[in-house]
Amino acid sequence: MITELGHFALILAFVVALVQTVVPLVGAWRKHPGWMAVAEPAATTQFLLIGFSFAALMWAFVVSDFSLRLVVLNSHSAKPLLYKISGTWGNHEGSMLLWVLIVALFGAMAAWFGGNLPPSLRARVLAVQGAIGLAFLAFILFTSNPFLRLAVPPFDGQDLNPLLQDPGLAFHPPFLYLGYVGLSMAFSFAVAALIEGRVDAAWGRWVRPWTLAAWVFLTIGIALGSWWAYYELGWGGFWFWDPVENASFMPWLLAAALLHSAIVVEKRESLKSWTILLAILAFGFSLIGTFIVRSGLLTSVHAFANDPERGVFILMIMGFFMGGALILFALRAGAMEARGVFGMVSRESALVANNLLLAVSCFVVFVGTMWPLVAEMFFDRKLSVGPPFFNMAFTPFMVLLGLIMPVGAMMPWKRASLTKAMRPLRYAFVLAIACAGLAWAMQSGRSLIGPMGAFLGAWLVMGAAIDLASRTGQKFNASRLWRLPRADWGKSVAHAGLGITMLGVAGLTSWQSEDIRVAQIGAPYEVGGYTIELDGVEEFEGPNFLSTMALITLSKDGQEIAQMRPEKRIYPVAQMPTTEAAIDYNLARDVYIVIGDEQVNGGWAVRTYIKPLTNWIWIGCALMALGGFLSLSDRRFRVAAGSRKAQAKTVPAE
Repeated sequence: MITELGHFALILAFVVALVQTVVPLVGAWRKHPGWMAVAEPAATTQFLLIGFSFAALMWAFVVSDFSLRLVVLNSHSAKPLLYKISGTWGNHEGSMLLWVLIVALFGAMAAWFGGNLPPSLRARVLAVQGAIGLAFLAFILFTSNPFLRLAVPPFDGQDLNPLLQDPGLAFHPPFLYLGYVGLSMAFSFAVAALIEGRVDAAWGRWVRPWTLAAWVFLTIGIALGSWWAYYELGWGGFWFWDPVENASFMPWLLAAALLHSAIVVEKRESLKSWTILLAILAFGFSLIGTFIVRSGLLTSVHAFANDPERGVFILMIMGFFMGGALILFALRAGAMEARGVFGMVSRESALVANNLLLAVSCFVVFVGTMWPLVAEMFFDRKLSVGPPFFNMAFTPFMVLLGLIMPVGAMMPWKRASLTKAMRPLRYAFVLAIACAGLAWAMQSGRSLIGPMGAFLGAWLVMGAAIDLASRTGQKFNASRLWRLPRADWGKSVAHAGLGITMLGVAGLTSWQSEDIRVAQIGAPYEVGGYTIELDGVEEFEGPNFLSTMALITLSKDGQEIAQMRPEKRIYPVAQMPTTEAAIDYNLARDVYIVIGDEQVNGGWAVRTYIKPLTNWIWIGCALMALGGFLSLSDRRFRVAAGSRKAQAKTVPAE
């Protein structure tokens, strides 16, 4: 009964989304306040209906309702409760329902907290958001209905993909979708502004918190996915430039560019056209990511395997919204005249450079991701574009970005002096050079990646600290430091987080050591200064899997450090093996051990990695997300803050 109500609520949400799309748009066009006011209750109603539908589907997974086809294909009665819940979105249909739920959530939040927006702009924003929900509700109802019943329910289900039965993957998709789908609000603001023919400082202030929230959630989602790949897949890496990884990374790059570009619109009323274009492209790349994951067109370790017909439907949605927005952008480009004038050396110019580097980086990732498909379609050649291409083509842009960020943050608006901007940073530059020299002296080999990462990490962290300290006045004032706006703290923390992540990536890439051997029980061996001894191997039965677990002692200089237990698991229902790595975590390094197969002549295959600075990658990501949350908590950056004052000063840019 609950599932039928969930299905009915989804159909009602489709009708409400249609009303939310049409009525406010017509009301804004004809200037009927009553019609425009329909947008807010419609947005709330749509969210409540989809929320009930999603809760009904989750209930079916929790109680193992095997009369539902989706539950049969993605669950099992012996599965732990956490993975029954996460099984709701661990499949195509359920994840699309979560996708559209988040679209409705952001629309409802705009209705709840956008009270000080101009009525016509609010109505158009909610109408565009309703149109996005309408399109994906149609996709779900007509091609991916999660509430399909089976005439003869089986006794038990086929289980969830064992790789997805992990805490990291339980929380990774919701955060990732909050970021992916959150960019729809920036898109809706951009299209609404284009319809009105007006982009001003107030618009820049309104769009920034939505973009920042999406970027923060996307950062958390990507970091969780990276961490999961690191410890779960057993390959020992944190990033593989897989098409699905790239699908989330491209919107992240464009959202970062949009955040910085919107600052220029707000502060200087410049870069209006470029900022609108970025808002369109950021959400457009979210749609491209959805297409990549669900069309089956590109092979990936963790894509949804679905028929191309669904991919065509998503392609049509993408064509409608992207094509329509870009046509509108072309028609309205003349109405977005820039007012602020700035010199070649200024904070505006630094932010333009920031935007160009991020946008070109995104383009590089896009070309590398799609080129195998293009080569196969037009040249009948099967190609594989792997990490060597991405590392070589992408890294230089990130190095340049890291170099200019501290300098740009210290520059004043409109016109600046490079000498004056560098003066407070001279000690940071010397310290960064010293860190690079130390890394060069300590490393074996002649790779520049490690020293460059050490330089960038120190440069960005120290640059962020100096930028924060400089805001207390010409003479440092500790008491004023704690009273600075949280947005200032947020920017510095996020920039420092990027530096720490760069340091972690460079350290892991340059200084990792690896050992693969057949280990005999009771025979210790040395790897990277550590002594590893295989004490034994035992088998046991888990809740829904069979495990072969190795018992390994890790020691150094005769002192035991840890008892490690890497596993190989078999999930009988899914008939799928997984690898559970044993990791001894440390701020300086990780010792990462994977158990392989038993060998014919005795012993077990064991892979051992010593991974320096790995955890700094995720510490940096956490700091970037924390910086975003600190900025969001600053009242000046909330949707309603200051908007009434800005609204009074708004003048059409015509």
